[in-house]
Amino acid sequence: MSDACFFAKKPLVTAALGTFDGTLTTIRAFERGAEGKPNPTYRCLFPEPPPPGTVPACAEAGVLGALAGVVGSLMALEVIREIVGFGEGLVGRLLMIDARAMRFETLRYGWDPANPLNGEKPTIRDLSVHK
Repeated sequence: MSDACFFAKKPLVTAALGTFDGTLTTIRAFERGAEGKPNPTYRCLFPEPPPPGTVPACAEAGVLGALAGVVGSLMALEVIREIVGFGEGLVGRLLMIDARAMRFETLRYGWDPANPLNGEKPTIRDLSVHK
């Protein structure tokens, strides 16, 4: 999805849930940041998918419904923020939610020049790699 949004020049607000944790970020990799570097892609944050079988599906591990509601509400707020343009969005920042400790933390991540999508020598030029 992130690659498709890159080529379509559309932002992507994306989130993930674990049993007791969640993450949220915004990808605007088709733009450049204030310092002139390209914004990071999803591939900058997660260069490789996890090996098959290492991440249990929600049906196997379970997810707290309330946590899904919190993360979904935060996603909706981030989409509204993207549309209206207020505040500092989550481009280049990963919001991490720990429901066990009731803690929110933010991790900064940046553009990877070796990224195959928008790095210095991109090798992904269209969506045909996803066939």
